[in-house]
Amino acid sequence: MAALNYHHLRYFWAIAHEGSLTRASERLNLSQSALSVQLAKLEQQLGHPLFERAGKRLLLTEAGRIALDYADTVFQAGDELVSTMQGRPLNSRQVLRVGALTTLSRNFQLEFLRPLVGRADIELIVRSGTLRDLLAQLEAHSVDVVLANSALKEDAQASLRSHLLDQQPVALVGRPSEQRRRFRFPEDLRTEPILLPSLDSDIRFGFDRLLELAGIRPIIIAEVDDMAMLRVLARESDGLTLVPPIVVRDELAAGELVEVCPIANLSETFYAITQKRRFPNPLLAELIKR
Repeated sequence: MAALNYHHLRYFWAIAHEGSLTRASERLNLSQSALSVQLAKLEQQLGHPLFERAGKRLLLTEAGRIALDYADTVFQAGDELVSTMQGRPLNSRQVLRVGALTTLSRNFQLEFLRPLVGRADIELIVRSGTLRDLLAQLEAHSVDVVLANSALKEDAQASLRSHLLDQQPVALVGRPSEQRRRFRFPEDLRTEPILLPSLDSDIRFGFDRLLELAGIRPIIIAEVDDMAMLRVLARESDGLTLVPPIVVRDELAAGELVEVCPIANLSETFYAITQKRRFPNPLLAELIKR
């Protein structure tokens, strides 16, 4: 194989970071046509297209994302060489980009990432957003994995896979009191106020179904789509809160909250959604066991 032309790699690196030939040509003081020719030569040598066009924008292909990661490493190594010679050594690190639903339990996210947290050789980038936005980032190779509460529908894009990571029980939790030791589910929900996840939540759908079958209309004092906010309200409210215990793990351990009643046959699921790639991020293998 012919030796890699690092001038071509530098041009590609500039285009990728600038997001367009126009800005990259201005930065490098080269014509767009010359830059395009150099990029084509690199793609020919690597045997893969590195960009695809979306209107006027250039989007990295999967091969382009891999090439950019290597280019970042190469040029970072050059910076490290200069820094080391100047007595300021730097460390190179692997990067894992994670997208997580805004509503997802922070405690669960921490448990998922725990094997990599604190490692000096790894940089973690965690982005929050809606499922739609995060899946778009996954398909654009801007994130390596998306953490969600539900699997994708069977008719979703075939290149995406849903990996079941865990199933957590769901319970009613609340501040400790003598009266709640005698709580009866679901009968006492006729008079006991309750905080619930929003209607978009799978566990809310299942819970509503249980109460509907029992003929009970609960006294709902709040509906929250953010588990972090639901956790705060559970601590501050006199009502009960429907939540996976992992979300309020610290409060349960400290005795601020107690598990009043586990809800049988109701659970919260956690999925890792990945894209089928020719060059998957090797760090994912440490987190997803299949």
